[in-house]
Amino acid sequence: MNGKIVELTGNDLTIEQVVTAVRHGITITLNSTSLDRCRASRKILDDKIAVGHVIYGVNTSFGPMCNKIINIEQIEQLQINLIRSHAAGMGDLFSEEIARATLLIRLNTLVKGYSGVRTELLEFMTNMFNAGISPVIPSQGSVGASGDLIHLAHLGLGFIGEGDLILNGKMAPAHDILTQAGLDPIRLSYKEGLAIMNGTSAMTACACFALYDSQKLLQVSVATASFAMEIFGGIDDAFDPDLHELKPHPGQVAIAKEVEKMIRGSKNITFRHDVHEAVRRDEQSGLVYETETTVQDVYSIRCTPQILAPVYETIQYTQGVIEREMNSSNDNPLIIPEKNKIIHGGNFHGQSISFAMDGLRIAISTMCNLSERRLNKLLDRNLNDGLPENLTPENIGLTMGFMGSQYLATSTTAENRQLASPMSINSISSNESNQDVVSMGTVSARLALRSVENAKHVVTLEFLADLQALTFRHSDGLGEGTSEIYSKASKEYTQYNNERIFRDDLIKFRSFLFEKEILM
Repeated sequence: MNGKIVELTGNDLTIEQVVTAVRHGITITLNSTSLDRCRASRKILDDKIAVGHVIYGVNTSFGPMCNKIINIEQIEQLQINLIRSHAAGMGDLFSEEIARATLLIRLNTLVKGYSGVRTELLEFMTNMFNAGISPVIPSQGSVGASGDLIHLAHLGLGFIGEGDLILNGKMAPAHDILTQAGLDPIRLSYKEGLAIMNGTSAMTACACFALYDSQKLLQVSVATASFAMEIFGGIDDAFDPDLHELKPHPGQVAIAKEVEKMIRGSKNITFRHDVHEAVRRDEQSGLVYETETTVQDVYSIRCTPQILAPVYETIQYTQGVIEREMNSSNDNPLIIPEKNKIIHGGNFHGQSISFAMDGLRIAISTMCNLSERRLNKLLDRNLNDGLPENLTPENIGLTMGFMGSQYLATSTTAENRQLASPMSINSISSNESNQDVVSMGTVSARLALRSVENAKHVVTLEFLADLQALTFRHSDGLGEGTSEIYSKASKEYTQYNNERIFRDDLIKFRSFLFEKEILM
């Protein structure tokens, strides 16, 4: 990214660039070297067609009908027929940001230079994106095997002036939207309909946003874990670096380090040597005596680094998978101009994204499990170390504090556990059994988006409970990191006393946590 321009090369697009370009209206341009490779690929394709080579999807039909050879005069109509017949999606529409990310990612894969499309198509797609136009893409239909055929067929419809498009938040017939933006529909040449459709760009677009927001979820989870240490006077040695060097999973070491930085300098933390002294003060004669001093914290506090370790590592792994996928040539056939080769294969298959999204949904569910248990500890008078029941400030019984809101965390945590079931194993043969093993990658990625939105509810509620608890105690002794976050958040928060609708606080602080950079 250079200032407010993203240059597409097909090789180095990042998740952050996709999200930023879509959410903040960044202009995109095409790399000249990549365009030269596109021209070279197209020339090879032109030359092969001119001498009568049979090339899948160019002068043959598709899938199990690939042995049907198409007359040269009909090979452009073939591309139009492919798009119209596969524009069969249903369900809710993708959000505009997912739809525009799909356009951007598809353009980046084609710019890589191995798909054999004309530069005119790439320039059209660039102009469409820069004009702020959103494709209209139904969310359901892909099996994620020969790519996102149905989703990308709906993308292609807009290119040829059919179906609908969105501009400035208003949906209208594609031809009218293009005219309004000063663009003409493009006439597709051979291979181009297939190149648009035959890839993983819709599932990858969903995966981008699921991963990006999961990274923010993890940041908030570290913050709420740190607040739990402060509120309950957690014992310091659970985050001692020497402990984690003895079980050095990278995620465990990283999370422990982040929490330790957050609580550094805190006056609320309990030190292990103080525990020894407090326990001995309770000593009585006899074989056994009981102390009221906490010797070890509950797992939802003490084991935070160990529980979030695979979450951290899954997010790191998933970022690599997504960024490799969005910078890959994932259609078929592919043309390698440097070797004068046209290769038929299966780069359109979405198993890598499907696997990664399955893992991400498990990671998201794990964050919910941890957050929901800490929330329960804050609200349960039998567990919360003397805080008011349900964090109710006064007139307990007449007012209910956080009682009702806990159901939101419980239900969405349960829902996310169900959503964590894998999709990548749910292959169902289709396409006359040509597509006999499919990835369901787009379904997995859509479920990841839903899991992320659910998890935002849970951790937002825990964050609110932390703020409420800190109105009763310990707010003046917070550590370096926790005090910085609390200083920003407390300006927006007043103690909840049943005089306002709880949902309003949830909406306000969900935006505060996930749409602003308060944790950076």
